Amino acid sequence: MTTSAEDRTLLLLRHGEAVADPMMRDRDRPLTDRGRAQARAVGTWLREHGLGCDLVLCSTTLRTRQTCEAIAAAGECEAEVRHDDRIPGADAHGLLDVIRDADESAQVVLVIGHNPTLPSTVSMLADGAGAEDAHEALTRGCPPATLAVLEYRGPWSVLGFGEAELTRVVRADDLL
Repeated sequence: MTTSAEDRTLLLLRHGEAVADPMMRDRDRPLTDRGRAQARAVGTWLREHGLGCDLVLCSTTLRTRQTCEAIAAAGECEAEVRHDDRIPGADAHGLLDVIRDADESAQVVLVIGHNPTLPSTVSMLADGAGAEDAHEALTRGCPPATLAVLEYRGPWSVLGFGEAELTRVVRADDLL
């Protein structure tokens, strides 16, 4: 199989498990020890599957930043990381706008964000296209540190719903 500059991989990752403390501001909740292990497992999986990221678009919450750091510590550390204030409160359309702003030179983009936006964005981007088992896995939920792998052909700036293929869904808990 040959690839071209138009072949893209989009990775959408929900952050690792976070501390559930109602006294804490949501954006300040850190990862649990399990959440850090989940993020490291995803980083290892990305490295082992040759999915080196060119760009990471990360939410500005503490738990997503810590997820990003743990992925880097597992060997997935060459990417440029951009923290984006639009991600925490975004719906699928808002998250798509963030993705469309990615550098066109980036072949592999990782987005680290939150439920319920990530699974709904994945569903809308793929619109049933891709691997049946991946779509089925997505319907079973998106627990912490769930990674969706999508393939897309074209510039990031014109990515639209229904234009990607969902090829795989990986749950960190299955990797631990």
